[in-house]
Amino acid sequence: MKKIILEKFNEALEQTDVDKRYETIADEQLLLESGLDSLGFAILVALLEEELDFDPFQEMEDAVYPTTFGEFVAIYENRIA
Repeated sequence: MKKIILEKFNEALEQTDVDKRYETIADEQLLLESGLDSLGFAILVALLEEELDFDPFQEMEDAVYPTTFGEFVAIYENRIA
């Protein structure tokens, strides 16, 4: 799952014209300092929904806002667990 998310993360960076790519990314990486803005994250979630055929954020009863890359990945991993 992490590999797919990283791939789409880089694709979202490219689509938002951010000149940054990640070969790897630490779980502790703060999302606000990753290069993506709110539009970039919307694109990322849309790309992941297209790839995985679900959006865990739409399925949540209570909104959750991850602050790190690891928390973001965990939301997707918990959805398929």
